[in-house]
Amino acid sequence: MNETVDASPVSDRDAKASVMTGSGSGSEWLARYSSSLMGVFGTPQRVLVRGAGCLVWDADGKEYLDLLGGIAVNALGHANPFVTSVISSQLATLGHVSNFFTSPTQIALAEKLLALTDAPAGSKVFFTNSGTEANEAAFKLARRNTGGSGAKRTKIIALEGAFHGRTMGALALTAKEAYREPFEPLPAGVVHIPFGDVEALKDAVDETVAAVFLEPIQGEAGVRPLPSGYLRAARELTARVGALLILDEVQTGIGRTGKWLASEDAGIMPDAVTLAKGLGGGFPIGALITYGPETSSLLAAGQHGTTFGGNPVATAAALATLHAIESQHVLANAAAVGGHLRAGLSRLPGVTEVRGEGLLIGFDLDADVAPAVVQAGLDAGFIVNSPGPRTIRLAPPLVLTTAQADTFLAAFPAILQAAKDAQ
Repeated sequence: MNETVDASPVSDRDAKASVMTGSGSGSEWLARYSSSLMGVFGTPQRVLVRGAGCLVWDADGKEYLDLLGGIAVNALGHANPFVTSVISSQLATLGHVSNFFTSPTQIALAEKLLALTDAPAGSKVFFTNSGTEANEAAFKLARRNTGGSGAKRTKIIALEGAFHGRTMGALALTAKEAYREPFEPLPAGVVHIPFGDVEALKDAVDETVAAVFLEPIQGEAGVRPLPSGYLRAARELTARVGALLILDEVQTGIGRTGKWLASEDAGIMPDAVTLAKGLGGGFPIGALITYGPETSSLLAAGQHGTTFGGNPVATAAALATLHAIESQHVLANAAAVGGHLRAGLSRLPGVTEVRGEGLLIGFDLDADVAPAVVQAGLDAGFIVNSPGPRTIRLAPPLVLTTAQADTFLAAFPAILQAAKDAQ
């Protein structure tokens, strides 16, 4: 006998209002936050309640131009109508199936990513929920590489300044001591070498190395692109000794630099690439792409897994995001507006250096006031980030307009002065 759950006597409208949590001022919400959530992020800067495109509003009704995009996540901005409609339709059809089954959206997204990244025959995709999970999968992939000799390799090379995530394997790859020290001992075998130094790379890469992990542009270190020719040198060195070259494009991929992958211009094929952040347009999803049949067979059945990774809703969100990026010429916009923004920043007093590609931008200031700039920016209606005492990072939605960029350029001198006055 089939049974159904009785509908609640509360109307759908009342139930939805209850689930959406109601209203309150920013200070009221922050008081509730501090009494209910772990303090690992410190005190949130604002309580955001609504977004549209590149704009967001807080609980007190103040409007902000979002120049951080959820840390390079909201590729199409907030509440994109097409992505929202696809997610809603998928949720109304099939939400979750576990890894005992698959779905059309999971298969279609894997095929799409292999096509967009020019992966050769025999390449594969493993879906995760985040960038750190994608890098964790890549870490395990590296542990399986013997370089063809059959002898186990445990040495992995990463760079000083690297950030690959906060789970234990990804944290071992991350260089920042403040992140690492509280959780040591971390998985052994990771060696950090100087950033961008080809000679140091040559000295480090030998037949004992399982993999080299690289970010084409280090985001958390202040948006530092690898020097020209470094990726090609890394490919030649790793290929020579049978080590994997694994590129972390969690922050730089999916159009962030005006290209699908920041590494495209290097003219190389890595052994694996990790993606996340912008892939789902705001919905959590990550991916590990392995190139060619040999690398793609390193992880056998049962050696890795995930309950939620690649679920129908996440993969539908990613398919919708990729479709919108292609159909709305978003890559060209990111390249053009990013170039305009970098050029404008380089002309501003108090800005000493501007780095980046597309809409991943870091710029340095002439004083240690970056955290104060973040606060002054919020007061002026702009969301930015400070990865260092003199560095500001911008990673806005890829649909940012030139006019919106110009509002920030016009406001920044006053923001910087307010930050200096507050010190």
